[in-house]
Amino acid sequence: MLIIYNPAAGRRRAQLLWRVLDVMSSSGAKLELVETHHAGHATDLARDAASRGVQLIVAAGGDGTIADVANGLIGSDSRLGIIPLGTANVLAHELGLPFAPAAVAATLAFGRTQPLWPGVAQSTGVARSEGRRRVFVQMVGAGFDAQVVHRLSLGLKRAVGRGAYVAQSLRELTRYKFAPIKLRIDGSCVEAGSVVVAKGRFYAGCYTLAPDATPTAPGFTVALFTAGGPWAAMMYGAALPLDLIARMPGLRLVRARHVEIESVDVPTQADGDPAGRAPLTVTDAEGPIRVVVP
Repeated sequence: MLIIYNPAAGRRRAQLLWRVLDVMSSSGAKLELVETHHAGHATDLARDAASRGVQLIVAAGGDGTIADVANGLIGSDSRLGIIPLGTANVLAHELGLPFAPAAVAATLAFGRTQPLWPGVAQSTGVARSEGRRRVFVQMVGAGFDAQVVHRLSLGLKRAVGRGAYVAQSLRELTRYKFAPIKLRIDGSCVEAGSVVVAKGRFYAGCYTLAPDATPTAPGFTVALFTAGGPWAAMMYGAALPLDLIARMPGLRLVRARHVEIESVDVPTQADGDPAGRAPLTVTDAEGPIRVVVP
């Protein structure tokens, strides 16, 4: 078993990882732990391990780390394990993964799997991000939420967790221009204030955004926030911790297989990490991978 860990996650999360590893090693599991050192390193480590025939490759981190490891496993027979250490851990909630160290260790040891079908966001612009391919496991966002992710202080995120997103959202309400976003959904032209292309049901943790979405099959649910501007953003933000965002007026949900975000210079995020700027296309990965679940 190879465990890929991003040491930039912070000391508190490292302590949680050691607790999981203590439980696993005490049961006789053979573990190899490697740390990432730069962007894309987790993908390289996972791809190399899969090529060497490592059967279980574990991502220890949040959704972004999981997506990077998943990127390296596409097209291989290796299984993806998850030790959820991130701020929101959206995919862990989506798959019903445990968070207690003993339960995490038991899940990885038992090894039951189900398919996980990642998505791919491909930059199509002429800016510096041209041609960049990014694999995601839960969502791609364009607009206000992506602006918050782009401007978020990583130090503040490590210190206060989700509270950092609230503080940064309040700052961006007066900075972001809220220009309408133009996109094509399976060839049909639409416009929205903000967009989330979702693989799964949940957003920002365990809050329901797209009830009919599933990460186990190809396709997406596109959440179109038709209302724009700071007041609309404040209403959506207030509804989120109450788990009411899926019922808010001005939210339209559309099933899709191919999404093109055509507006230029719109910030985007993938699984809670900055993902450059639009235009970009969103499609399914070439095939599913197997993820370990309880």
